[in-house]
Amino acid sequence: MAPLDSTYPPSSSGSTGGSARLGASLHVKGEITGNEDLTIDGSVEGLVHLEDRKLTVGASARVTADVIAREVVVYGNVKGNLRARDRIEIKKDGSVVGDLTTARIMIEDGAYFKGSIEIDKAGDASSSDSSDFDKSYSTSSRSTSKTTSAV
Repeated sequence: MAPLDSTYPPSSSGSTGGSARLGASLHVKGEITGNEDLTIDGSVEGLVHLEDRKLTVGASARVTADVIAREVVVYGNVKGNLRARDRIEIKKDGSVVGDLTTARIMIEDGAYFKGSIEIDKAGDASSSDSSDFDKSYSTSSRSTSKTTSAV
């Protein structure tokens, strides 16, 4: 008989942290912090702090929380402020009510968004070669995002 832990962690997991999933039947109140990517399919109330990682809000998820992460992708419902150092994506069936602060934003047709958008290039210092282009793009994104509060 093989040892119980011989397949844990799975060999397919990356070596730079892992990935966690909060299932659809789970409900969390409080603060979630960590150093691995997280997918939420259940409900969360409070704070989600994954400074250098990716948060995915699944289609069945209900999140009432402020979020700080490297990247945030929303398929479900979020009420709270989102701050992502790299990017925020709101997918076609996603819904966000709150303020967004990020370097890059993508809101698909059919998504719902109510709040403000602040393009913050200071948090993304990884590519200095295209900084002039990014600044001009950020300026135009900022001006159009302020005039459109719901997509």
